[in-house]
Formats: sequence, C-alpha cells, structure tokens
Amino acid sequence: MNHRFSPALAALVSAAVIAAMSVSCKQTAGGSGVSVPADTLLIRNPVIAGFHPDPSVCRVGEDYYLVNSSFQYFPGVPVFHSRDLVNWEQVGNVLERESQLPLGRADSSGGIYAPTIRYHDGTYYMITTNVTGGGNFFVTAKDPSGPWSDPLPLKQGGIDPSFLFEDGKCYFVSNPTGGIHLCEIDPLTGEQLTESRLLWRGTGGRYPEGPHLYKKDGWYYLLISEGGTEMAHGLTVARSRNIYGPYESNPANPIFTHCRQAGQHSQIQGTGHGDFVQAPDGSWWVVFLAYRRYGGDFHHLGRETFLAPVTWEDGWPVINGGNPVEAQFGVPASWTAAAPRPRQWREEFDKPSLGPEWLYVHNPDSSRYHTGGGVLTLTGAAPLSANDHPSLVAVRQESPSVTVQTLAKVSSGEAGLVVYQDHTGFVTLGVQGRKAVLRLELKGVNACLGEVPVGPGETLLSLSCSSDGLLYRFFADGREVGTLDTSLLSTEVVGGFTGVTIGLYAVGGEASFSYFDYKE
Repeated sequence: MNHRFSPALAALVSAAVIAAMSVSCKQTAGGSGVSVPADTLLIRNPVIAGFHPDPSVCRVGEDYYLVNSSFQYFPGVPVFHSRDLVNWEQVGNVLERESQLPLGRADSSGGIYAPTIRYHDGTYYMITTNVTGGGNFFVTAKDPSGPWSDPLPLKQGGIDPSFLFEDGKCYFVSNPTGGIHLCEIDPLTGEQLTESRLLWRGTGGRYPEGPHLYKKDGWYYLLISEGGTEMAHGLTVARSRNIYGPYESNPANPIFTHCRQAGQHSQIQGTGHGDFVQAPDGSWWVVFLAYRRYGGDFHHLGRETFLAPVTWEDGWPVINGGNPVEAQFGVPASWTAAAPRPRQWREEFDKPSLGPEWLYVHNPDSSRYHTGGGVLTLTGAAPLSANDHPSLVAVRQESPSVTVQTLAKVSSGEAGLVVYQDHTGFVTLGVQGRKAVLRLELKGVNACLGEVPVGPGETLLSLSCSSDGLLYRFFADGREVGTLDTSLLSTEVVGGFTGVTIGLYAVGGEASFSYFDYKE
C-alpha cells in the first residue's frame, strides 16, 4: 500500500483546511541572477534557516550573539554566535532548567515568545515572555553559552520585552494594552522604579509589538513590528529627542515589508520583527524574521532568521535600500572566508546527553530518555496528539531539501520517525509489531498513508524520510512506504507559530535508536 494523501481524504478534514489547501500562488525563487562586485561575497538568506523566529542580536567586540523564540519546546531560547553575521553556530540554550522554563502543556501558540539579548557592563541579559506561565522575565549570564540565572519577573505586561541601558539606567519596553510602553527598572532585581508610560501606538497596523529602543546621534529610535506575523508583517520606526517622547513616526513607514507590489511575488514573505546591530566597520544591519513559501502560499519550515543592510538617510533607517530582500545578497568579502554550506551530521548517541540542537515538547521526563554507548532509548508515553509531555526528541528542519535516517529497534509499543509541526499536525513512520506504518494526524483526522511488513521480534529497521520542499517521502529498509505534500504540515493548514521538526518518538513500550543522520 503506497499512496499520497488524496483529495478524497482531504475531504474529511475541516472546511478551513480544505480552503487552505486550495490556495495557489505563483512561487518565485527570488535572488536568481544577482550580480555583485568582485570584492563582495554572495550569501544566501536566511542566515539561520528553519524554525528560528523573532531574532534579537547584540555585538560585544568582534562577536555577535543572537537568540530566537522557542514556544512549547524545551530547552528554550537557542543562543547563536557569529563573527560575521553570516555564519552562525549554536552555542547553547538560555533556558535549560525547568525552574527557568515551566511549560505545562503549552501548544505551538504558547510557551516562550520573542526574546531580546543585550550586553551591559560585563553581563548578558535575555528578556522574554512565557505566555503559558510567568509573564515577562529576564535572566543573566557572564557567558552567553551559559549557565544563565533563574528568572527575575518584570511587572510591566505585554509581550516581546526589551532593555536599553543608558547613563546608569535600565529602560524596559513592552506592549501592554495595545501600545508600546516604557518604564525604568532595577536590573539587579527586576523591580519597576517608574510608572509605565505610553510611547507610541504605531502607525495603525494591528499588533504593534517587538519593540526595541536605540540611541544614535542624539535621537532615540523605537523600532517595532506591525501587521501580525503573516503576509502583512512589517517594520515601522519612530524617533524622539527624549526617551519618554513624544515620538514622531517616520513618513516612510513601514520602512520594511514584502506586503507591497514590489515584494508580493517573492518566495520570502512575512518580513518583520527585526533588531538593528552595528558592525565594527561602522555599517548597520538588521536581523529579522520571514518565511519561505513552497507549493503556493504555504510555509512549513517556520519563520526563519534573515539579514539585510541598513543605511541612514535624513536621520531615518533605510533597510536594503528600500527594496525587497532576496534569497541572495552580497556582503563584504573581507567579512568571512566562505559562505555557509549545507549541514550534514550524524548523532551517534555516544554521550550521556544530547547536543543543544535537540528539542523536547514540554519539560521532558528524564526517566524516559537514556543516551550513551551508541544508543538512544525511549520509553513511550501518551500519543503525540494528546499534547501531554510526549516521548519525542527532534531537531529543526533547516532546509527544504533534507534526508534523515535512523536505525530503530522497537521492543514493544510503537516508535520510529516523526515529522512534527504540532500535536494537531504531524506524520509518523512507526514500527508497530510486524509492520511499519505511515500515519498522518491532521486536525483530528488520523489517516494511514501506507504500510510495509517487517520481520518478527525485535527487528532492527532502517527508517528514513527525504524531502525536496514540496513532498516528503518515507522509507523502511529501502522500501517506499508513502509520501505526503509538505503543505499539509504548513502553518497555513496546521496553525501555530512554529515550524517542522524531525526526530524520534515512542508511544507505549520501549524502543532504541542507533544513530540519527541529517543531510541537507
């Protein structure tokens, strides 16, 4: 039995899902044929691919550090390091202890929202919101790779909080009551020292959020996002000579969006939620989120981290010369020795703990996960659709074209490979008794997409999944079990704020895995 998810099966899904599946939009690669000067290196956007939304960046000397939101996943808030804004290496996660990150049963619209990273007087600060529990808080560290402190709560509400340090004071901005508010806090305790004051409500776009304050040439600049994180997302900016305002809106707002004629056919959409940084050579840049469309108006990899140049004209920031951002762009060749290469790595499970790129849904029960000696053993829990601390460990899918493979030994229950958007939209290639079954869970519909027989007993079975950006193909011991359109695991169909992760799972019983190969 080997077939794709058919229109007949789609009819079982809700009307909203069917409507989303019917959308068709011309996809363009964007960035082809870009010409650059000889002293410029051509780089591909995004610079951190896959589910890495809401980027915030700070520079300390020659080093850049960047963080992203993580929603229902543990550990929370990945930390990246770079020397050139182009090549990034994950050096850890900020929130690695349950005392820092109680997630409960958060879904893909809960957990940790947009963080900000800042550096002041020898200390790194990460400020964020746990919308599932705890609200706004910050943690500190002397080294961005950790360890980070336990959280200190912040009184002012809203989401997407940020700090600005100036003249011995710590200013805090967030967006309670639909506008950007500011107060002064004690950075040692989190105590609010002044009343919250409204700075700006934005230009009238919905969801004014993601505020960041900067001081440049005697002006305070307030950069925010508006329009929501879908197609209409964009960046707007206002400025004032006084940190408390009044703030004047840039006449050219929004200063950056693809929701215009010039950017409407780009594969890159949903551009917004940015953070400025100045390089040692004096140039300015912005990291921001956007997503890439595949198979029409669908995106399944999540919102990713992109990079664009910033110039200043008449006292206002201009992003990418006012033009849409393309999939390729030039940076000074002196910045970096080479462009990033596709990732290829193997997890051998030979250490007592997994690397920082591995994720769990919710706070994991450590008794269900054992690694070392070349084996990862999972003890099964509730079905993945229950959204109740599943036995699942995964990595972000960071390329549209990827192949993953594992060697599984399932003693009892069900276990295998999973491609996971959230608990309402995922596909599993699981070993169940004497068969490997490909099964889709989508908005309450559970559908078998294919199965192949396997040998009796505790059989070692090679399981793999490959994708070209439009289609997932699943194999058991080299035999194709079935395929699935990537659009069915997209945000437009499943919902939520995350992107696809790929990994290993167990439901009931016990299973072991000998390796995990990831190739782009």
